[in-house]
Amino acid sequence: MSRFAVFGNPISHSLSPMIHNEFSNELGIDLSYEKILSPIDEFEFTANQFINEGGLGFNITLPFKVEAFNFSQELTSNAIAAGAVNTIKIDNNVIIGENTDGNGLVNDLEINLAESLSGKEILIIGAGGATQGILKPILDKNPEKILLANRTSEKSVQLASEFLKYGKVCGFGINQIKSKPVDIIINATSASIDGAMPALPGGVCKGALCYDLMYGAQTPFMKWGLENSARKVSDGLGMLVEQAALSFNFWHAKSPRTDSVISLIREING
Repeated sequence: MSRFAVFGNPISHSLSPMIHNEFSNELGIDLSYEKILSPIDEFEFTANQFINEGGLGFNITLPFKVEAFNFSQELTSNAIAAGAVNTIKIDNNVIIGENTDGNGLVNDLEINLAESLSGKEILIIGAGGATQGILKPILDKNPEKILLANRTSEKSVQLASEFLKYGKVCGFGINQIKSKPVDIIINATSASIDGAMPALPGGVCKGALCYDLMYGAQTPFMKWGLENSARKVSDGLGMLVEQAALSFNFWHAKSPRTDSVISLIREING
């Protein structure tokens, strides 16, 4: 039986085994997929142990995505742009790193939410690793521009300058956001985990899609969007499943359906 896994710390909350088991059942692929808790300072040791025991591939979640990038012997263009790896496969004893987060988000927006990105003005809140992972795939869809707002403007200005080669993106401080509507707002901060909400002017989301990379019934950011005349709000569950489907395809060269898995998780989580 082919062996796969997800590495993280913490990891008990991960939905990845359920998602990949649903995919494998649909496509008739015999595999095992487990959660592996790696000690914070021992990712490389834990990953090598899994590979030496016959592991063929694994996903990587917080806080090891940059370590997985450095651990990889070859990198895809997505991984290079993201500066992080969330999927590894072993091919002829070569460790190949990929990042499916950004394209997972794009697929959720375009396919599940029927939201075209071409020609759109997109505001992204936060300039950390999550944002770095999604910028190139969004810019590849030719939006009019990406506005990148962060609590400290220096970080967003620096990140924007690194991605100008892919498209139009500008960085500034959250306190500089104008109360002028945009087409799409993406919350890429960790505020929702803490039940918090970045300080944003309400007018910016009038008629917009408000998308939170975190998933949950209704995050504070989604609630803010509804209270400020957003056209549509969404959490990041679809992105979670879509990036998993791209990981699955990276390993098995087969694309599973995602809609039924998204519905299943929503049903289980109420």
